[in-house]
Amino acid sequence: MIQHRFTCMSVFTLFLAAGALVPVAAAEEAAGMLPGQDEIQDTATTVVETARVAGLDDLLTRLADKRVVYVGESHDRYEDHLNQLSIIRGLHEQGRSLAIGMEFFQQPFQAALDEFIAGAISEAEFLRRTEYFTRWRFDYRLYRPILRFAREHGIPLIALNLPKEITDQAGDGGIASLSPEQAAQIPTDMDRDDPAYRERVEAVFAMHPKDEDADFEHFLDVQLLWDEGMAERAVAYLRAHPDKTLVVLAGTGHVEYGQGIPQRVARRIEVPAATVVSGSMRPFDPALADFILYPQRVDLPATGLLGVMLDTEAEGQGLGVQGFSENSGAKAAGVETGDRIVSVGDSSIDSYADIRIALMDSRPGDTLPVQVLRDKVIGGSERLTFEVELH
Repeated sequence: MIQHRFTCMSVFTLFLAAGALVPVAAAEEAAGMLPGQDEIQDTATTVVETARVAGLDDLLTRLADKRVVYVGESHDRYEDHLNQLSIIRGLHEQGRSLAIGMEFFQQPFQAALDEFIAGAISEAEFLRRTEYFTRWRFDYRLYRPILRFAREHGIPLIALNLPKEITDQAGDGGIASLSPEQAAQIPTDMDRDDPAYRERVEAVFAMHPKDEDADFEHFLDVQLLWDEGMAERAVAYLRAHPDKTLVVLAGTGHVEYGQGIPQRVARRIEVPAATVVSGSMRPFDPALADFILYPQRVDLPATGLLGVMLDTEAEGQGLGVQGFSENSGAKAAGVETGDRIVSVGDSSIDSYADIRIALMDSRPGDTLPVQVLRDKVIGGSERLTFEVELH
């Protein structure tokens, strides 16, 4: 197993900034470096006082009186998740009684999260039960240090998100198209009248890959369902557990500018809260969050790949091979289109989750036995084993 707890800490800088206006020097104009005075346009400039640049200990001190801490992320940035873990661990070491709300798990799967934290099911079973690889898809190793820390210390995990079936349907036909059963699962109190929120979602929609018939109002419905659904779930937990501090982990878009989840929690319950986001890859803006982190880049090691395209619709007794990537190790070893992969290494394969779990800690260059079922020319099938070099 990869030991993340003490060896993979991400170093970050925390900026606490003050705004100021920096005047243009008259001497530069006189020297012909600038246009005439009547042509100069004022520019608002933010000044960062470097003496106030802070680190983790200062951040944790500033968070000590908060009931809710929202920590935004770019989903595929490992350093963001390591910083989330740093905050969780720091608050835990302060003696705070914590719970962790997670965008990445959907509300109907709460029982699996509870059983995982209790140690009643394995990590692999937890991933299968939550349907993680079909409902979220981002590399589980990004979140694994957080989840293992929570399990080790008995910190509850809270599934915040609405079921994917509901948001998918809203994306196709809007909230009005939800079935009665689906409509019963969504918040009844939703605010779609905030112009700043709408403007921000419109900007995202403009950049989002979409079909020609994409409907902005349906896109807005999905964002509202995500934010209102997660906020309502968070508030329900806070009310039921008044002794808990809730750390909410979600995409930065659900946290920045206090919009998304934070303002919708605040509309329902008055609790001290703070927002924390990464400032990487974006212009500095003091309004972005209460605390802005600037982490060093940390990359996960690459996972070994079989180099196959799989039929994930027909699961059970292996997964069918539909094709191969360029330089496929499986193809080079003798696997053919139409074969059904039934085991990889020591792991039986019956679903897409099984193959992701089997390869999770592998590396390019590793060699694993891959067993397949291949149809015979005349009736039946045969079981074949190939030694596959992962790429």
